[in-house]
Amino acid sequence: MTQTRPSFLGLGEPRFTDPALQRMAQEQGPQAAWAQAFAGGAQAAMSKVAGEFGVALREPAGRCFLAVDHFATHPLCYRVDHDGLHFAERADVLATAGDDALDPQAIFNYLFFHMIPSPRTVYRGVFRLPAGHCAVYEGGKLTVTPYFTPRFTPEAGPDFSTRRDAFRGLLRQAVTRRLDGSKPACFLSGGTDSSTVAGLVTEISGKPAATYSIGFDAAGYDEMEYARIASRHFGTDHHEYYVTPDDLVSNIPAVARHFDQPFGNSSALPAFCCSRFAHGDGVTRLLAGDGGDELFGGNSRYAKQRLFGWYQSVPAPLRSALMEPLLLHTPLGKLPGFSKAASYVEQARVPMPDRNGMTNLLLNLGLGEVLTPAFLARVDSGMPLREQQAVWRTAQADNELDRELAYDWRFTLAENDLPKVCMTTRLAGPSVSFPFLDDDVLAFSMRLPPDWKLQGQKLRWFFKEALRGFLPDEIITKKKHGFGLPFGVWAIQHDGLRRLSTDSLQSLAQRGIVQPGFIRTLLDTKLREHPGYYGEMVWILMMLEQWLQGHAPGYRMA
Repeated sequence: MTQTRPSFLGLGEPRFTDPALQRMAQEQGPQAAWAQAFAGGAQAAMSKVAGEFGVALREPAGRCFLAVDHFATHPLCYRVDHDGLHFAERADVLATAGDDALDPQAIFNYLFFHMIPSPRTVYRGVFRLPAGHCAVYEGGKLTVTPYFTPRFTPEAGPDFSTRRDAFRGLLRQAVTRRLDGSKPACFLSGGTDSSTVAGLVTEISGKPAATYSIGFDAAGYDEMEYARIASRHFGTDHHEYYVTPDDLVSNIPAVARHFDQPFGNSSALPAFCCSRFAHGDGVTRLLAGDGGDELFGGNSRYAKQRLFGWYQSVPAPLRSALMEPLLLHTPLGKLPGFSKAASYVEQARVPMPDRNGMTNLLLNLGLGEVLTPAFLARVDSGMPLREQQAVWRTAQADNELDRELAYDWRFTLAENDLPKVCMTTRLAGPSVSFPFLDDDVLAFSMRLPPDWKLQGQKLRWFFKEALRGFLPDEIITKKKHGFGLPFGVWAIQHDGLRRLSTDSLQSLAQRGIVQPGFIRTLLDTKLREHPGYYGEMVWILMMLEQWLQGHAPGYRMA
């Protein structure tokens, strides 16, 4: 293991809300301010800081403090051994040597989630501080505690116009805080979030924002026209890059191995290509629109889950004595016209977050079909659900929608989307920041009534209405698509990508994790039957193998 024993690791851009601490940070540097803040205890310190940060501080007497922001924008990993506490930004820096350093349970969690949720990492004995948590190491003992727990306190007032003006002001303040004087630039997908950021960057900086968009030359996967609409509306300096299968072949190994543990979000490759494109244009900092959906009710699954939630308003005797027996336990539920009703009841009767497992790719394919008996014998297949349930229970919310949002702050943002953007931009060159995750915007969202986030089946109602007149109407009214990388289609059509994916999966088949027969069927039959659906499984297996080749090439299940 690399014996990393620095006295201070400061990441990101903390903003001290205590004026004396902020002055100290400006005059003496952030280490002095953090030391002063932590002198009064970890929890007290965290009440005096905001922004995007990760920090680890070792006092001369040996006591250590660690903390990450509300969304773990800057990750912090740690390991405790006979020599005390070690910390680093990356998990692989803290890992022991040898192929047995990898944790089979973490690999299973990766295949389940397509990433490895904190506090576990892929390495045995190495942990990652969860979002909104701090830790104290003293007297040979490490204590990890949350300092931020989502607490929703919906307010009946004020009226819409007052809230709209406050919201716009907070967004403007959040963008202003993140402009560092370099070339003003941002990602632009053409959605409401990135378009809002592009418009505010242009307005605040007084010059056209440099906007960067990614497209795909594949039917049904390209939304570039909406980015062009936003660019024309705000007068940005717009740049477009179309990702090709050749880009994937060239960059998949480097991107997969740049992460400190396996990471399977396929949007990482487009994010890297976009960031590299911007870096080549002289950009050193990009602003991103991540977070708007999760704070203000913009994901289509929120509307879907509300439909399932309505089932609970049906009288319990009617559900248990009539609907469920007839639709789920008789041939009626399989007849045309009734099968959809049966599917609805089957899902609606399962509580959240357990219901999420009904669409999980690994579970739907079958654990025994995908994974080897030797691998399954070494993991707890129920652990991912228990982790989800624990996070679900954490939020202080009276409404299921708000609880879903808080759940996504952890699993969608902190564990998935933010690492995707942060790690790929770092590999490409620029830094990145997220205005929608500003502490004041976050606090505003927790005071907003749930029905203002999701009004009936209207996604992010308040957000869109509050920005009407600022955003182009076409972007406000466009439907949520969520198109991703057309990997499955390209893996069939493009020789180089087909070879890379095939070689990767065949190599993975020798490691004793995945059934060789499943891999053959996946590549020879299933991928061609449904490229979009099965392409996701090919992708996460390929990225796992590419990561292993770079970090643990000799890894095999015993």
